[in-house]
Amino acid sequence: MTPSIWRIGQLLNSVQSTFVGLLRIWSIPIVLMLSVASGYTTFYGMSYFITPWISLIVTVAVQSIVVIATLELAGIHWKANLPRYLMTLLSLLVALSVSVSFSYFKFYEFSQHDTILVERHQRFEQDLAQYIDTVARLKGEMMAKQRQRADDAAREANQAYLGIHPAMAGKDYVQAGKVGKGPFWSLYNEAQQREQAQLAKLEQSFAELDRHMTDVRTSLKEFSFHMQEAPAYEKVVLSFGQLQAQAENLAAGIGVPPPKAPVLAPFVQVTSGMTPTFDMWNNVSWFALACAAMVDFFTVILSYRLEFTAPGPLTEEEKELAYLGLRQFANFTINSNDELEFQIERTELERARRVPDWTRMFAVAFLLNRGYLRKISEKKVEFAPNLYPVISARMQARADAASSPAPGEEALKSLLEQKSHG
Repeated sequence: MTPSIWRIGQLLNSVQSTFVGLLRIWSIPIVLMLSVASGYTTFYGMSYFITPWISLIVTVAVQSIVVIATLELAGIHWKANLPRYLMTLLSLLVALSVSVSFSYFKFYEFSQHDTILVERHQRFEQDLAQYIDTVARLKGEMMAKQRQRADDAAREANQAYLGIHPAMAGKDYVQAGKVGKGPFWSLYNEAQQREQAQLAKLEQSFAELDRHMTDVRTSLKEFSFHMQEAPAYEKVVLSFGQLQAQAENLAAGIGVPPPKAPVLAPFVQVTSGMTPTFDMWNNVSWFALACAAMVDFFTVILSYRLEFTAPGPLTEEEKELAYLGLRQFANFTINSNDELEFQIERTELERARRVPDWTRMFAVAFLLNRGYLRKISEKKVEFAPNLYPVISARMQARADAASSPAPGEEALKSLLEQKSHG
C-alpha cells in the first residue's frame, strides 16, 4: 500500500470518527427536546384529571425515569443481575405507559379536532331537526283532530237540518215544525261555528308556527357555513326559542304535553375544543396512539444509544491505573456483541500460585463504576466502546517508548561518535 493511499484512508477514518462523534453529541439535545415534547403532551392530558402543579411534578418524574431507565438498561446484562434488570425494565414500562396514555389525549384532540367539531354540529342539527319533526307531527295531529271535530259538527248540523239526526229518532219533529233552521238545528249550528272558529284560529297559529320552523331551518343552514361566528349561532338560538315558546303555548291550549326540547349549549361550548376523558379509549384512534408512542419510542432509542458515549473523561493517572489493572487479566475473548470480554475471577492456576488480585479487581470495579466496563454475568465483564480509545492510546505510548532509545544511550552514542572522528 502506497503512503498516499494510506493517508487517504486515515483521513476518511478521521472524518468518519468525527462525524459519528458529532452525531452522538447531537443526540443529547435531541433527547432533551423529545423529552420536553413528550412531557408537554403528558402534562396536557394529565392536567385534566389532577392538579396542574402535581401533573408537572409527575410529568418531570416520568420523563426522567424514561431516560434514566433506558440508560441503565443499555448498560445492564440480565445474566449479570436479573432482579435489577427486571426492576429497571418494569420502571421503564410503567413510565412509558403513563407517558403514552396521557399523551394520547393531546394527539387525539389534535388529529380528531375537525372531526369532533363536524360531529358536534351534526348532532346539533339532528337535535333541532328531530324537535322540528316532533312539533310538525304534533301540529298535524292537532290539525287532524280539529278538522275531524269540525267535520263531525258540520255533519250533525246537516243531519239536524234534515231531521235525520240520531237524537231526533222517535220524535215527530217534522210535524212539529222543528226541522230545517229550527231550534234543534240552531244548537248544532252553534257547535259547528265554534269548531270552525277554533279550526281557523288553529290554522292561523300553525301559520306562525310554520314561520318559526322555517326561521330555525334557515338560521341553522346559515350557521353551518359560519360555524365560528357567534351572531350566526345566536340567531339559531333566538329562532329556536321562539319556536319552542309557540309550540308550548299551542300544546297548553289544547291540554297536551309539549314536545321535549333539546338543551342548547352556549356558543363557547359548541365551538370549543374537546375535554379529554377516558371515553376516548372506547373508540381508539390508532393514529393518535401511534403518534403518542412514536415520541417516546424515539426518546428510548436515542437514550439507549447515549450509553455508548463516555460518561466522563479519565485523568492520565486513571488511564494508567486502568491499563495496568487490565493487563493482569488473561483469557480475553470477543463475545457475540463484538466486544472484548474477560473473566474477572482468578483462574485455577492463579489460585494455586496465590496470585494477588486486589489491584486488578480495584481497576475493574473502578471502570465498572465509571461506565467503561459492563458486567455481563457474575464472572465476566466486557469493554464499553469508550474504553477502547483509552487502552489503545496507552498501548501506543508504551510501543513508542519501547522503540525509542533511552536518554543515556543517546548521550553515550554521541560521545562515541565524537571520539571516533577525533
